[in-house]
Amino acid sequence: MCNQAILVTFAIEKRGRQVALKTMYKLCIDKEMIKDMERVTFDGAIHVIDSMLHVRAAVAALRSAEFVGFDTETRPSFKKGQVHKMALMQLSTPDDCFLFRVNKIGVPDALSDYLSDANCLKVGLSLRDDFAKLHTVTGCVPQGFVDLQQLVGEYRIGEASLQKIYAILFGKKISKSQQLTNWEAPTLTVQQQNYAAIDAWACGKIYKYLTSGAFNPDDSPYKQEIIEDEKA
Repeated sequence: MCNQAILVTFAIEKRGRQVALKTMYKLCIDKEMIKDMERVTFDGAIHVIDSMLHVRAAVAALRSAEFVGFDTETRPSFKKGQVHKMALMQLSTPDDCFLFRVNKIGVPDALSDYLSDANCLKVGLSLRDDFAKLHTVTGCVPQGFVDLQQLVGEYRIGEASLQKIYAILFGKKISKSQQLTNWEAPTLTVQQQNYAAIDAWACGKIYKYLTSGAFNPDDSPYKQEIIEDEKA
């Protein structure tokens, strides 16, 4: 079972006291192992929301989903001290990803209400950073969120990045080639749209896989042993 990581326990004498050494493991992966993996694609529909016209319909679709993946993008800064506000918010069901261009429409009331609805489950990664960005563009208090960085630890995954977590679970690579592009551009390129959609969609897919009970870390090829001391 995933909560039984102890492989072997034995006692030794160490500095005049008896200690127990517990051999445990975590799941880790090197970037070199990811490099040649098949690239992840999103086969669903991508909807760019850059006017108020389609906001309510998009939020209605999100509310009808069991859960959604969540992510944000901010225009990168290449000058010391320069900070940009959130430009894009991505919310994805398994089949549809909605890209809200926050730099153009802000965070409309319908979207703000959804983000603060504790009954609507949203799944993201490193949410503290996203919430800090969100605070710069809206006064809503996010609720109903699950942070994958906390969840994956329950499954012995010792990585924090979306790319590495996804590679450990599914053996595929999430490309980061568009990460440092201009998210405030007048029009998002197809490559930007795909990148943004995959990041949000992947969060939902990871959550569904882990909580389904289908994943057993004992069977993973990415086990890395760690040893901890405990007083006997």
